[in-house]
Amino acid sequence: MSDDVHTPTSGGSCDEDALAAAWHQLTVRYHRLHCEIDRTLEASHQISGSEFEVLELLAAQPDCSLRMSELAGQVHLSQSALSRLVAGLEKNGLAQRTMCENDRRSVFTALTTAGRDLYERARPVQRAILRAATVDADTGSLCGADDFAAAAAPVDDGSRVSTR
Repeated sequence: MSDDVHTPTSGGSCDEDALAAAWHQLTVRYHRLHCEIDRTLEASHQISGSEFEVLELLAAQPDCSLRMSELAGQVHLSQSALSRLVAGLEKNGLAQRTMCENDRRSVFTALTTAGRDLYERARPVQRAILRAATVDADTGSLCGADDFAAAAAPVDDGSRVSTR
């Protein structure tokens, strides 16, 4: 019986080692960028990067509203963490939760005017951080755009990657 997970050994192929190194570099870059966004948005607008992400997802909707279940599918938070985050946004007047009239089990989260205003003020700050971290100053193109796009490609398509 074969394990689904390959454990690297000192005899791993160069391709596997390069893959692991690329993965490590990607995660380090992501975490540094996420921490910078958190620190800067907290200092300038008193919101976290995750709160900004929720505001941005809501602002992108035609009616500035999403079902909590749809929101949960788009953020990288547990259901309970998302509920706490939205409760905090609601407490601060940035979002409002309402029950769906047709299905009392569904809860919608909507951006308030104050939430929209805060998002509009915070967006340039977040974009400046992203630009500084990902855009080549000389060419104006994304640094490693091909690698970045490949890494950002959706992987949660219901298929399982074979490691055998």
